[in-house]
Amino acid sequence: MNPASATIISEKESEERIILPRKNYDFSSDGANGKVIVLKPSPSVTNLDQSFDSIVSPGTGRQSGYLVSSESGLTMVDEAWERLRKSFVYVKGRPVGTLAAIDPSAEALNYNQVFVRDFFPSGLACLMKSPPEPEIVKNFLLKTLYLQGWEKRIDNFTLGEGVMPASFKVLYDSHRGKDTLIADFGGRAIGRVAPVDSGFWWIILLRSYTRCTRDHMLSELPEGIYGYPIEIQALFFFALRCAKQMLKPEGGGKELIERIDKRITALRFHIQNYYWLDFTQLNNIYRYHTEEYSHTAVNKFNVIPDSIPDWVFDFMPLRGGYLIGNVSPARMDFRWFLVGNCVAILSSLATPAQATAIMDLIEERWEDLIGEMPLKITYPALEGHQWRIVTGCDPKNTRWSYHNGGTWPVLLWLLTAACIKSGRPQIAKRAIELVEQRLSKDGWPEYYDGKTGRYVGKQARKYQTWSIAGYLVAKMMIENPSNLLMISLEEDKKKAKPRLTRSTSWSC
Repeated sequence: MNPASATIISEKESEERIILPRKNYDFSSDGANGKVIVLKPSPSVTNLDQSFDSIVSPGTGRQSGYLVSSESGLTMVDEAWERLRKSFVYVKGRPVGTLAAIDPSAEALNYNQVFVRDFFPSGLACLMKSPPEPEIVKNFLLKTLYLQGWEKRIDNFTLGEGVMPASFKVLYDSHRGKDTLIADFGGRAIGRVAPVDSGFWWIILLRSYTRCTRDHMLSELPEGIYGYPIEIQALFFFALRCAKQMLKPEGGGKELIERIDKRITALRFHIQNYYWLDFTQLNNIYRYHTEEYSHTAVNKFNVIPDSIPDWVFDFMPLRGGYLIGNVSPARMDFRWFLVGNCVAILSSLATPAQATAIMDLIEERWEDLIGEMPLKITYPALEGHQWRIVTGCDPKNTRWSYHNGGTWPVLLWLLTAACIKSGRPQIAKRAIELVEQRLSKDGWPEYYDGKTGRYVGKQARKYQTWSIAGYLVAKMMIENPSNLLMISLEEDKKKAKPRLTRSTSWSC
């Protein structure tokens, strides 16, 4: 392990301990110099670890990291709950998160960590359960907030104060004879990708927890706490609206609320006007003139019509539309991204008419976007020259695999929520029926490969926790649509009409 790759926090003897199957790791053999980074907490969160002990619910008293019981004769829902509970990770007998996957047939790699993004559907499942089990969500929020407050360094770079870890885990330090908590802020990720979305998912989960429990103590803790692609834009918008709901005008909150309102207004205008594509807009772009000058320009981003890929003309139905992947000067990414479009619906970033059109598109292009196993993360897959440029010839991201057009069952909960909010639950029910035909029999894999999602992914882990949790959340929302309130925001009826120049909207 490269010491610059992860933030390693040495715990006191009496401090936290995650009870997991123990494996000795010799830290001296990792990296070039074998040094272990010991970080000091920032002043703003010095007492946050104590908050974990004082605010958290009483512990379960369990002494094992995994709950084990017989799975014979279980329904798919019962099996899913059993496997979800087996993934629980404990600190001092208290659940604080879920392992990414428990696949005994494959090397652990980083799947034995608690990921902020991956935990989101697990947390929702526990909140939507009847009766709810919010303790693990509360503990997770506190623990990740505690880790967020530490100094974050990758090589010689210090990340911003608000960056949440991508994941955390506990290793047994044989030199100290105790467990050591390790937070990864992207330094160990493939491609060293910074966890920009972790903080957004954290805020949205906090709002869901507060909505479910009516417990405002967490969101009111003192000192608690532009991207371009549609998924980051939509998550950012969702997080801003959740934060606005939880902020109070007192103690400087009024200024923050005003700043959030301005950002929301600009972002909403930018996405709704420049990212939206339907048959009419596609035809308009196809007829664009280029090199237009002044504020009267119709082709504001100087998009070259010849740059429109051929597949878009066949893919776009007369009925339907979607928010495209990206917009930048002289270039548009016309690909479909399911997460960005569904989050846009849930956060009311998409207008009601746009939400309806997105549902229409899914129905019209069912074989392309759903196929034999839900759900296609992006469409279409990159091939040939584009694959070499964008993925760097990544063998894991070959066409119709992994992040390049792969099929991810975890997204079932997101589609279900968007369908219910759009008044189209029958779409979600149809997708759930497809999942129930294979997902459990295939061992709850992480993802599927192939244009229709027919094959279990070539490097997919079995018994993937968020595949399990995503199914549970989808089932609970279909059976009780009121659960949608935990993860959905209605359109802001008081929103101001934007009076924006192009430069203002672009800066968002």
